[in-house]
Formats: sequence, structure tokens, C-alpha cells
Amino acid sequence: MDKVKKNVAYNMAYQILIYIIPLITAPYLSRTLGAEGLGIFSYSYSVVYYFSLVTILGLNSYGSKNIAQCGDDMEKRSKLFWNLYAMEVIIGLLMITVYLGYVLLGDVEYPNIAFIQTLLIVSSILDINWFFFGLEEFKITVTRNAIVKFTSLVFIFLLVKSESDLAVYTFIMCATPVVSQLIMWAFARKRMVFVKPEWSEMKKHFLPNLILFVPAIAGTMFKMMDKIMLGALSTFSEVGYYENAEKIISVPIIIITALGTVMLPRMSSMAVSGEADESEKYISASMDFAMFMASAMCFGLMAVSNNFAVVYYGAGFEKSGTFMMLLAVTIPLFSIANVIRSQYLIPNGLDKVYIISQAVGTVVNLVANLILIPKYAGVGACIGTILAELTVTLIHIYSVRDSLHVQDYLKNSVWFIVSGIIMFAIVYSMNGLALARPVKLILQILVGVIVYLGLNIRYINSNLDLKRIIKKSQV
Repeated sequence: MDKVKKNVAYNMAYQILIYIIPLITAPYLSRTLGAEGLGIFSYSYSVVYYFSLVTILGLNSYGSKNIAQCGDDMEKRSKLFWNLYAMEVIIGLLMITVYLGYVLLGDVEYPNIAFIQTLLIVSSILDINWFFFGLEEFKITVTRNAIVKFTSLVFIFLLVKSESDLAVYTFIMCATPVVSQLIMWAFARKRMVFVKPEWSEMKKHFLPNLILFVPAIAGTMFKMMDKIMLGALSTFSEVGYYENAEKIISVPIIIITALGTVMLPRMSSMAVSGEADESEKYISASMDFAMFMASAMCFGLMAVSNNFAVVYYGAGFEKSGTFMMLLAVTIPLFSIANVIRSQYLIPNGLDKVYIISQAVGTVVNLVANLILIPKYAGVGACIGTILAELTVTLIHIYSVRDSLHVQDYLKNSVWFIVSGIIMFAIVYSMNGLALARPVKLILQILVGVIVYLGLNIRYINSNLDLKRIIKKSQV
């Protein structure tokens, strides 16, 4: 197993670990904090998240790409790192100042919760994951997250017992990222030396980071904007239902994102060396794999969502099932856009297309939310997100129509969609079975897996090991 294949596995594990704690704790928290408590946390988190995002700017893409291009040159790598990180610290301290002003002077409904979440900005100041991504070292991040996040899991079950423990839960969730980032610094010391940052160098990197920050914040708008607008235009309970649905939809999204994150440094190197033909082979194989996974997860979740929501979150969370069914539509849309974005647009410096697509998608989401949320609440937010993701995907496809064989990619994906629809029809019909909900859910999942894999056995036999993605890849 070569380095790329290992990194695919490591980064999928890393991305999954980011969400595994919320998934494990969600049934417990739904029954202890309730929909309103979850909504309060989610709403306030969505606000502070933007301050954290400004701190990191576009470093997850820009920093990773440029660290990868430094190769084994320790001096060049160190100089780049410290100038990028100094910029990150300066912006982060400014964001803490602005956020505290918002909490202390603004009309914040739950100031104690908002104040605790300042820790999220602190974690962003300490964040150097982009450095390890650029080095293609994912094992360290996975190990770190496993230890820290499972420790937080223990504290949640020990200390969060009722709705009155919302502040305790908030502290646990916000302190965890700080500890996690501090651990990474111990490993970073051996991979670079200190180089005094220079203002002129920091300024040189600021604009490219700002350019990538625009689509980064626009991309999160689809999720965070929905929660903020739901809280402002509807109720915190509605935010809680939406939050729970989104947690489940995030699982397939992070699996697809993991593939793009691993491939970004490799595709950046190939873009620099002019290996266009080999690059397209990677993109084609990645698109096939992404759509194989996306179709399974999209139609599978749609089929079991209503039953799953009640079994997993408890009685009273039926709305989460409805939201889940709607949001599942975004999985294949996101998958197509993510492959094009992470394996062609960013590696080839086509950031303008990336920015335009995300900006237009954000506007679509904003307008749709303003129109639909007052009348349809969470359902309106889901429709807005679907329209936004569809807009982004169509712009991505249109932008590369003359550079990549997009029609071939989509043609190859037709059978995955068809087999997903067949699976959906069979599994969804099982909702009428007179069985206990947990038993019925397990049976639905088993039948869904068997049907989908059976319909795609030819693809599985020849491609499941990702041979086409990692073929001839030597590090």
C-alpha cells in the first residue's frame, strides 16, 4: 500500500472523527438537552464559527498546496509556515476582539453560551492542520483526534445530565478543539525550524488567502446561514431539528471531502509538472468512486430517514427525518462539485471560478431562505440549500466543459443513480412493515446494502480498491 492509498484511508478516518463524537452523543443529547437546547447551541455556534473561519482564511487550501510545493526544502518550508502562521495569529486576535465586542455590547439572547464559545476562535489561532495536510501526513491528525475526541465523549456522558447543563456541554465542545490543536504543535517542531516572520512576506500571502477565503465562507454559508436564519426567522427548536438532520448528512459529505483533501497536494504537484493526461485519469477515477458512494448514501438515507430519526433521536424528532430526506439530495451534487474543485480548479489556480460559483450559490441560498423560511421553516431552509448546491455544481460543470470530459463522467454516473433509485424504491416500501422500528431499520439497511452492491458488482470487482485512483502513484 503506497502513500496515497494510506492517506486516503487516514484522511477519511480523520474527517469521520471530526463528526463521530456528535453522532455518538446525538441520541443522548436529544433526550437530555432537547430540541431547544440543541438549537441554542447550534445557533450560537453558527455565529462564532464565522469569526473562526476568518481567522483561518483560506489556509486549508492555500497553505496545504504551498507547503506541498516546498517538497523537502526545510528552509523554504519553514519560512512559508511562519509567515502564514503569523498572519493567522494577527487575524485571530482581531477576531477575538470583535467577537467579544459583539457578545458584550450586542443584544445576545444567551451571552453565557456565546462567551464560552470564544474558545473556538482560540482553537482557530492554534490550527496548523494545513501544515500536515501539505506534508501528506495524516496519521498524526487521526491519532490526535481519536484521543482528544473520545476523551470529550467521556466528559459529555459524565457531566451533561439535563437541560440545565447546556453551558457545561458548550464548554466541553469548545475546549476540545483547543487541546487538539495544542497537541499538533509538539509534532510540528520536528518538521520545521523557526524563521522570523516578515511583514512583507505576510502581505504577499494575504491576498491569495483572502481569495480562497471567499469561497470557503460562501461554502459554509449553506449550512451555517440556514441555522442562523432559522433561529432568527423561526424557532430554536426548528434549528435543533435541522441540526440533527445535518449531522447525519455530514457523514457522506466528509467521506467525499476526504478524497478531495488527499488528492489536492498530489494534483497540485501534477499541475506544476504539466502532467495533464495523467491528471485527468485521476479525476475520472475519482468521479466514478465519488458517485458510486454518493448515490448509495443519498438514496439509502432518503429511504430510511423517517424511521431512522425516531429510532436514533427519539420520539418528537420526526421533523429531523423529513429534513434528512430533503438534504440527502445535496450529496451527489456536492460530490461532483468537490471532485472538480479539489482536483482541477484549485490545483490549476482557477480560484476565480471557485469563488464565483460559491458566491452565486450563497446568494441563491440567502434569497431562497428569506422567501421560504418564514412560511415553511426548516423545510424552506432545506430547499434553499438544495438550490444553492445545484447552482454551484452547474457552474463548476460549465466552467470545465472545454477542459475535462465532463459528459463522460456524468454518463458513467447514470447507472449509479439508477441503481440508487431501485434501492430506494425497495427499501422505502419496507417502511410499511409491521415491525418494531429498530428491527425494521436494521432490516432496511441490510436489504439496501445487498441490493445496491448487487446492482454494482461489476464496478466493485474492478474498482473498489481504488486502483484507478492510485495506479502508478509512487512517493
